[in-house]
Amino acid sequence: MAKILIVDDEEHIRFLYSEELADEGYEVATADSGYQLLERIEKEKPDLVVLDIKMVDYNGLDLLQDIRNKYYDLPVILCTAYDTFKEDMKSIAADFYVIKSFDLTELKNKIKMALETKLPEE
Repeated sequence: MAKILIVDDEEHIRFLYSEELADEGYEVATADSGYQLLERIEKEKPDLVVLDIKMVDYNGLDLLQDIRNKYYDLPVILCTAYDTFKEDMKSIAADFYVIKSFDLTELKNKIKMALETKLPEE
């Protein structure tokens, strides 16, 4: 079973994603900020990170660079309410870019796609 780390400063988003992804059979861990995110990744060993871009104290694009520098093959899906960040050159380091929605179909599809390329077939 794949483990997903959700990084978002909005509690209702973390809760929604956790519930929905757990229902899909994923193990879910959450972080409410980018604080010590690399240490958290080291501890949790997720198979994929869902990363918010616009958080109160952290810029997800900068966190993405940090993740790529240390865990270059860890799939990261940027998830944001704004499509303007798609134009940012830093966002190309992400595996996928999803606009936040209460319908998680697109996010779930991108997670499956990202994990299929990472995890060997069982």
